[in-house]
Amino acid sequence: MNIVRLVLGDQLNQNHSWFSSVNDDITYVMAEMRQETDYVKHHIQKVTAFFLAMRSFKEDLSSKGHNFLYYQLNDKNNPQDLEQIISNTIAETNADKFEYQLPDEYRLDQQLQQICSSLDIAHDHYDTEHFYTTRSELKDFYTGKKQMVMESFYRMMRKKHDMMVQNDQPEGGKWNYDQSNRNKWKGQPPIPKEKEFIKNVDEIIELIKNANVQTMGNIDSKSFAWPVTREECLSTLDYFCKQLLPHFGDYQDAMHDDEKFLFHSRLSFAMNAKILSPKEVIAAVLDHFYDTTTDINISQVEGFVRQILGWREYMRGVYWKEMPEYKQLNTLKNTNTLPNFFWTGNTKMNCLKKAIGQSLDASYAHHIQRLMVIGNFSLLTQIDPDEVDRWYLGVYIDAIEWVEITNTRGMSQFADGGIVATKPYVSSANYINKMSTYCGNCHYSHTHKIGEKACPFNSLYWNFLAEKKEHFKDNQRMNMMMALLNKMDGNKLAEIQERAAKIIENPDAF
Repeated sequence: MNIVRLVLGDQLNQNHSWFSSVNDDITYVMAEMRQETDYVKHHIQKVTAFFLAMRSFKEDLSSKGHNFLYYQLNDKNNPQDLEQIISNTIAETNADKFEYQLPDEYRLDQQLQQICSSLDIAHDHYDTEHFYTTRSELKDFYTGKKQMVMESFYRMMRKKHDMMVQNDQPEGGKWNYDQSNRNKWKGQPPIPKEKEFIKNVDEIIELIKNANVQTMGNIDSKSFAWPVTREECLSTLDYFCKQLLPHFGDYQDAMHDDEKFLFHSRLSFAMNAKILSPKEVIAAVLDHFYDTTTDINISQVEGFVRQILGWREYMRGVYWKEMPEYKQLNTLKNTNTLPNFFWTGNTKMNCLKKAIGQSLDASYAHHIQRLMVIGNFSLLTQIDPDEVDRWYLGVYIDAIEWVEITNTRGMSQFADGGIVATKPYVSSANYINKMSTYCGNCHYSHTHKIGEKACPFNSLYWNFLAEKKEHFKDNQRMNMMMALLNKMDGNKLAEIQERAAKIIENPDAF
């Protein structure tokens, strides 16, 4: 029986059971498609990384004897359309059966179901063998519960997978060390330089430009540094364990003018493209921890495990539970447009200049930069979540819809009305000053609420609470802030809202 198997660009799992043995009757098909480069405007580094990773995956498995049909973007025989690619490959190989791994994006899942319904040969689908959970596991876990609180899901996952648990109790005595993970980095301890894999990508850039693929952001084509091969990603994991893990947890929420990566692993692209599995990443971290417990506090390790075993699996579960309706949610009815500086980084607000500038230069920002600087500003200025989604999905090298939209539309923009987060993640400049060095080098004063030198976050924050108070009047987690709002002098609040209105009307002037 001749079989055609589709491998998508984020299904680069060399350890998948598909590849456990070589079968000459199986042809694997992969393609660099305009369908995938064009559904949103992506960062140039993101497109480059995926093409490089896909090609490396194909080369590694071809060298082991597997048959691959690979369409590069400029291949004259590349129809640039998934359905056509599948039907062409079936015809070329005289296939009797078509198989695919379940996609992690709803649009591709629907497309592949539609394609299969029109095939006149047998077809089947398989798990990607990547995640700890199935698509429906989170939905089943929360059935009958009032709220989908992540902490309860995380504890279940720790117990189920016997992760840092002894006799059903958490190792170290606490399930969650989040309170220990909020330190501001002030120059010490020293941060090891990130692990780089410098390569010239002129050929890829030329390919993308000649195809007229529209991208955003910047790239140094002579020194592209992201890990994209299996070997490079494993090396980055090893480097994280040995050099960065000892201080990861303490400073995972910190932000600094001169440091892009701090103690973060830079493994999210490798994991979201499935080059590395979450199981092997966590296993490497725990093995290193148990081998060197005198040097690494449990809070460093628990913070990392929580992000992968807890948050990452939780967000995927929410995605499959709530889609496709989730993509349309706009509970707060925000309709404003993104400022121009989201595409340039040109703003007098230093925190946004640094976080957005870094995103455009490196296709990277860590979770607090995304949530409490860029996302915070987007929500406070009441930007349409559709616009926010598109920007986040495009700009970050690790952004795939299943993980992007739940973090952005849910956690960051509260557009889902509280499915993911029990309160909106908004703050004044006080939080940004507490966790970063940004405010010390800013045009504005983080302590002033009104006046030309007052940080825009301060007036925007109180204006947001005032404008959206009907949405939050019954939200217990907002009671304290709403009480402070209600006690505020009316004239002062009016002055604050007047300044906020100017910022919202013309954000590029600030």
